[in-house]
Amino acid sequence: MQPIPHRQRYRYELPLRARHRRVRNLPSGDHDCGWLEILPPPPPPRRLAAAERADCAVIGAGFTGLAIARRLAEIRPGWRVVVLEAQRAGAGASGRSSGFVVDRAHFIARLEAETSRRYLRLCRFGIESLRGAVRRHGIECDWDESGWLHAAAGAEGAAALPNLGAWLESLGEPFEWLDGDGLARITGTAHYRAGIRLPGSVLVQPAALTRGLAASLPPGVDLFEESPVTAIDRGSRFRLEAGGGTVEADRLFLAANGATPALGFLRRRVFPLFTFGSLTRPLTAAEQDALGGEREWGLLAEDAMGSTVRRTRDQRILIRNTAHYTTRLAVDDTLRLDMRHLHRVAFLARFPQLRHVELAHTWGGIMGASPNRGHSFGEIEEGLFAAAGYTGAGIAMGTTAGMLLADLAAGEGSELLEAMLSLPEPDRLPPQPFLGLGARWKVRQMNAAAAETL
Repeated sequence: MQPIPHRQRYRYELPLRARHRRVRNLPSGDHDCGWLEILPPPPPPRRLAAAERADCAVIGAGFTGLAIARRLAEIRPGWRVVVLEAQRAGAGASGRSSGFVVDRAHFIARLEAETSRRYLRLCRFGIESLRGAVRRHGIECDWDESGWLHAAAGAEGAAALPNLGAWLESLGEPFEWLDGDGLARITGTAHYRAGIRLPGSVLVQPAALTRGLAASLPPGVDLFEESPVTAIDRGSRFRLEAGGGTVEADRLFLAANGATPALGFLRRRVFPLFTFGSLTRPLTAAEQDALGGEREWGLLAEDAMGSTVRRTRDQRILIRNTAHYTTRLAVDDTLRLDMRHLHRVAFLARFPQLRHVELAHTWGGIMGASPNRGHSFGEIEEGLFAAAGYTGAGIAMGTTAGMLLADLAAGEGSELLEAMLSLPEPDRLPPQPFLGLGARWKVRQMNAAAAETL
């Protein structure tokens, strides 16, 4: 066993021992998430309704929280682990993403060389863990490794592509250069100038994957859904009020990502940012013929705030763009439908041959963001652990962070844990109201840039 690495602690946090935390700002997802709507209804939830005692309590049943619970059950089978989810597993941010399991991306390429190598290694550890779980448990989540695309519609994005290519070459990573015609043969649209295809990169149906991971949790883990945490106290143990009951635990793990500040933690390191997606109905056979191209693919934009686009296995088109800042952890239908209009503009710009195909679902999801894409990871204070701030790339990295946070809490050192602890921390955020003013100004700039390359 490796020696235990230094335990990173955010000393600026006020000690939990000194106060009772009442949680008043609870996440409330809209009810039109396409990934969720196209799945069969889940079984009835198990809600917290009594006083429970556990060795570990985990807040959040997304990719990070489920990875924490699974890893703790593996390395400490005698411990009881309780996972508390405010909604249903898969109904939060983890099930609302675009389904790109990120390991190679432009923001990673911009990191210092050795840091980018560590980041890549950590992401791939998470991917391998997810791949193993999908195979072992037969999770049907449209797992696809044919390789997704980085593509540029505008001059700025096209100028950035060679930098991504140079980084991939420096790592010995395989990739394929594509001109506009090559991209059109794959996607069925002439919208893009140039791109890169990354063989082996993974796409999933994120809500199906999250549900499958939750349904296959090992013995020793109890998942309580629709049981939002409303208060956190600490005496000799942590005591959580949630749903209709309480949980007392020796160790507490915060795996709520963008909702972590609403729990009273990491307010100066992570902020919530909504992004939005829309999904069409399945294309008919005639519409598929009119579109042409490959039957399944995913595309990330190299243009600043350009649209993410997917053609799914069941022949729907996904469009994702624009952002919105709010601390409420919810958005109203007026804003959501405004976003649908912007998605419609992006859809028609790419697929005029599908003009009669409407967007069937539009939804928002909260990601945990930081100004420099730094990760919050470590032990906040004794027995209190947190991971957050993946800035839209949390399927692989969130899984890795959850597993390694469990190792940190259990005293299991490793080179991977040292690599995670060495990644850049988030820059410190200003207090409110300056954070809100700055975030809204920045989001307006981002959305203005997006309007040029929707």
